Amino acid sequence: MTAEYQVHGAVAVITLNNPPVNGMGLETRTAAVKGIQRALADDAVKAIVITGAGKAFSGGADIKEFNTPKALTEPSLHTLIATAESATKPVVAAIHSVCMGGGLELSLGCHYRVAMPGAQIALPEVKLGLLPGAGGTQRLPRVLGLEPALNMIVSGTPVPSEQLPALFDEIYAADVDLLQSAVAFAEKIADVRPLPKVRERKVDYPNHEAFLQFSRNTVKAMAGPFPAPLECVETVAASVTMKFEDGLKFERERFLHLIQTTESKALRHAFFAERMASKVPDVPADTPVRTIQRAAIVGAGTMGGGIAMNFLNAGIPVTLLETRQEALDKGIATIRKNYENTVKKGKLTAEKLEQRMGLLNSTLAYEDIAGADIVVEAVFEDMGVKEAVFRKLDEVMKPGAILATNTSTLDVDQIAAFTGRPQDVIGTHFFSPANVMKLLEIVRGSQTGKDVLATALALSRKLKKTGVVSGVCDGFIGNRMIEQYSRQAGFLLEEGALPEQVDKAAEKFGFAMGPFRMGDLAGNDIGWAIRKRRYVEKPEISYSRTADLLCEMGRYGQKTGAGWYDYKPGDRTAYPNAQVNAMIVQHSADLGIGRRKISDKEIVERLVYALVNEGALILEEGVALRASDIDMVYLTGYGFPLYRGGPMFYADTVGLPNVLAAIHQYARGHHGEAWQPAPLLVKLAEANLGFNSK
Repeated sequence: MTAEYQVHGAVAVITLNNPPVNGMGLETRTAAVKGIQRALADDAVKAIVITGAGKAFSGGADIKEFNTPKALTEPSLHTLIATAESATKPVVAAIHSVCMGGGLELSLGCHYRVAMPGAQIALPEVKLGLLPGAGGTQRLPRVLGLEPALNMIVSGTPVPSEQLPALFDEIYAADVDLLQSAVAFAEKIADVRPLPKVRERKVDYPNHEAFLQFSRNTVKAMAGPFPAPLECVETVAASVTMKFEDGLKFERERFLHLIQTTESKALRHAFFAERMASKVPDVPADTPVRTIQRAAIVGAGTMGGGIAMNFLNAGIPVTLLETRQEALDKGIATIRKNYENTVKKGKLTAEKLEQRMGLLNSTLAYEDIAGADIVVEAVFEDMGVKEAVFRKLDEVMKPGAILATNTSTLDVDQIAAFTGRPQDVIGTHFFSPANVMKLLEIVRGSQTGKDVLATALALSRKLKKTGVVSGVCDGFIGNRMIEQYSRQAGFLLEEGALPEQVDKAAEKFGFAMGPFRMGDLAGNDIGWAIRKRRYVEKPEISYSRTADLLCEMGRYGQKTGAGWYDYKPGDRTAYPNAQVNAMIVQHSADLGIGRRKISDKEIVERLVYALVNEGALILEEGVALRASDIDMVYLTGYGFPLYRGGPMFYADTVGLPNVLAAIHQYARGHHGEAWQPAPLLVKLAEANLGFNSK
């Protein structure tokens, strides 16, 4: 049963029971409506209480039903709410834990609301590119007032129940039994008439026109490419300017408009993609995980320090290992400085800073980390260096310890072979800065134990990361794809573009940073080192040598104050450099390439379709489990615009036949050898399917 029916004396109790958050799917809606009708037909029942089983009152609508026949099947959420609101006996919503979206809208349709403290109250639809579509924009302002309701709806941010006294008839103490109290409340008001209805209230806000216009201007400036926040303002405005039924109709029209927008589809795709990423077909959800109570990090550099902070933030003690005391001291000082900066911004207390630093130990001896449950290697990206570290770890670490490598490109199977316990070895590729970036690429070696993989996925959640599983290949998912993106960026320079034009085109498309600004931030010498390895290992692959020439000029990026751009101390603004641009033009001449005017459209297509084509190969090879995993890597690790849903989702919105046609066109130009369409892309395009087609 998705909604249980019980009678307590003269009160019928309907308990929503659709784990994990009592989503308002069709079966739940149907059972709830039947429960209300049953209570109304029973003369012995004087009042009705609606509550939720488990850990939620209700998390809201079941978004898996959007754009499916179930969404149009009665009873709709509107019908359920209308059934509660029009009931001839009082209906009380008994709220605990989570009351969001359609759950909150249902409670607003009830005659009374009682709650436990700490319940998270929200209308978060805007985070999916939508607005509350079942009366939330019309009822919430009538209860809370125009300004607080608008703030909640536009932000989608949860608010604890005790901070919203106007919303509830009673808020109980934390040690009270909610159901008993709600039944007692229902008995108390069972004979009160007329039954109060939120729809009959008025929104009273003096000079609302000025406030709403101010809100429009503010929200428009902040919303960027997302249409939903401004639509939220307009629908909330209808609660003041229209009759209730007209406002409800207007809200429905705007909801149906938003649900068809690419931006909303992209946000919903990302929502589901994040949840799917933790699911591995051959690793069941009940796979036992190893206990992680102590961690060790080998390497106290930028990455090692950032990785250590993730564990410290999660309350896991860390021992930091280095070969030199100076490096260790510098790493610890950097960690403290990072925390101090967070304290200055008001995002951390001084007490928490000391608490976290108190969990940090340091050592120069491998023997001191032997008891750790997991050790993450974060040393220089060189197989010889990795080998020395892993042979030593194999020697000293306790049995059952997880040996993780933070390599960004190297072969995890080869690293595992340096040990006598390859089943315990896994890749945990953190992204820089590791204490900030959300992505964690979890690289599954050919012999990685299922329990080790399950532990890494569970750990990613504890560290507040989005864990995405990758198979072993050069560069895994993210860096293997970005290499093709970077190759195209280099070729664009040779053919006629300059760094600032390429970056501006990419950033206008929505990337957080264009390829050349990104190179300056990461360090151009890192890419140079990788290319040098490629020149030896894969001489058949062509690269632009422009970036090599830049590095030969000593321009490694922000850390040297000079890369593709110039930088000033304390200023991350990228200032174009005439000498660099002259070098690029001269390099084209040296290659005998006649420079031409390149459109922003071509720049974006070549950058993005290079990602897409390589992503198709990665999917075909089984390196990524699903197209949405690739999208999560790019949304959380590479600054791909969220409102475009990731490279594979974006390709689906463009249409794979159109993507393939563009690739064929670029294959006829300079460096056409870089454009070999992936067989999977060809196959899907010919069938007029998408990467995310079900």
